[in-house]
Amino acid sequence: MKKTLLICFVHGFKGGESTFGDNYAFTGHLRQRVAKALPKIEVKTIVYPKYETRGDLGDCVARFRDWLLNTVIDLEVAAGTPSPTVDPSVRVLLIGHSMGGIVAAETAIALTSERPIHGSTDPATEDPKLDHANPSPPPRPPTPNSLMFPYIQGVLAFDTPFLGISPGVVAHGAEGHYATASTALAQLSSLGLFGAASTKGGANATGSKSPAPALPAPESSNKDKSAANSGGGWGNWGKLAMYAGAVGAVAATGAAAYLNRDQISEGWSWATSHMEFVGCLARKEELRRRVAYMVRLNKDLGVGFGNLYTRLGQSAGSKQVSMVGTVLGTERTFCVVPKRDVAGDWREAINNKATDETMAHMTMFEPKENPGYEKLANDAKDMIVSWLQNDWYESSRSDTISSK
Repeated sequence: MKKTLLICFVHGFKGGESTFGDNYAFTGHLRQRVAKALPKIEVKTIVYPKYETRGDLGDCVARFRDWLLNTVIDLEVAAGTPSPTVDPSVRVLLIGHSMGGIVAAETAIALTSERPIHGSTDPATEDPKLDHANPSPPPRPPTPNSLMFPYIQGVLAFDTPFLGISPGVVAHGAEGHYATASTALAQLSSLGLFGAASTKGGANATGSKSPAPALPAPESSNKDKSAANSGGGWGNWGKLAMYAGAVGAVAATGAAAYLNRDQISEGWSWATSHMEFVGCLARKEELRRRVAYMVRLNKDLGVGFGNLYTRLGQSAGSKQVSMVGTVLGTERTFCVVPKRDVAGDWREAINNKATDETMAHMTMFEPKENPGYEKLANDAKDMIVSWLQNDWYESSRSDTISSK
């Protein structure tokens, strides 16, 4: 029987139809490369319809899982597979951009375990100062169940912050753009990311009054203001970095940069609902457990797990300032990158045109904005092909595959 690899794309926070390039261009480019490298099987692509990146992440995963189940059942019925749960003719590769990668990973976990990772830690008691350096190993994940349906062959993420969003996303922006950072800080404080927010005496983002800030305004002298406003010095925004590190808010503030992009125009309920969705980025122990389970899936069941993460290249120099570089290093990435622990196959995707981390993150699939687009597509193809070197692929009938 001719077998099928279904590559399913999932967009991330505030993403949509254009996430994977104009008219889904990247999905087609990747399919062509994979199909050429894996001639024994049929390679199909599908994009999960645009969904609201708000509310509980677990609910979002459940809806996606149901949709994926129905999609694969339809393919198995059309193929006339005798026993799709025992010997499926369809295997699925989940591809997620940004938060879409976490949705994909949680789906793979849900199909192989009765114990979801999301919600496995109490955000009220988890130590907010837990270091990204992983001072202690996460608990050993449970043994996965091999009888999963649909069968997930791999989870390939693109710039997914599995271990949190890099502190540089906040720090470089604060250093380079004092006024923008000031606005962002006020909004982040009102959202309670640095502490408990209060709405007493203030209205939401649609009203005329501002919520009480959770942080005092940084002290400043005229000299500091002049230096900061000129964009030429760190000024008092060093205090922002200290606060961010002290309360473990770097992941949450990086995620909230998306909210600032929309000016939080729909008010408090809109903002808090979306922050609930990305709230897992602030729970570092949960992040570590998710990665540890995906590594276990790879080891026990051969489920591929990788992340192609953006790193700024040549154009980053125009925005580097010595203080941030000294504290955070010169490797400017959107994601926190694992340094010591085993975390799957992580490969850098350098963008020599982007001048900041968020722009590199958002333009991964745009050839005009990402000079490394072709390498990105080829690296993704190579990772997928390596995960298909197995008996399932070899047993497929090697008919000539028609392009779709």
